[in-house]
Amino acid sequence: MKEIFSSKVKNDWVDYNGHMNDSAYAKVFSTAVDHWMNQIGITKEFRESEKYTVFTLETHLVYLDEANEGEDLTIKLQLLDYDEKRAHIFFVMSNLNDERIATSEQMLMGMDTDSGRPAPFPELIMNNIEKIANDQKYLDQPKEAGRTIGIRRK
Repeated sequence: MKEIFSSKVKNDWVDYNGHMNDSAYAKVFSTAVDHWMNQIGITKEFRESEKYTVFTLETHLVYLDEANEGEDLTIKLQLLDYDEKRAHIFFVMSNLNDERIATSEQMLMGMDTDSGRPAPFPELIMNNIEKIANDQKYLDQPKEAGRTIGIRRK
């Protein structure tokens, strides 16, 4: 997995339970998407000049442990799959001891911002996505990927 973003747990991310609020996890993972977009070439300038961006279609968060104020967090990304318009990505949030705190599985869609419709990844962007896919092809699928929500019955 490739490190994509790091941060400390900010004071305003901590709730009445004394640890990071569930909405803050979503915020951190959303910020990680922005960093990934920049990494593959969808920068602010690219979005403006090419009228192209990425929207999140679906996300699934799994909370594994608590994160406390001031704690260092690292977000790593694994590209699970992609096609001409979509990227299925998986993030892992870890602490300094490399203990997993949370995961976020997301489906992202390339969008033409003029038409407001899905659009294929531009060639430069697709080339960068393919490079990531090639670099990560040996990685196992994370155990949380594809997970569904439900009450487990015995």
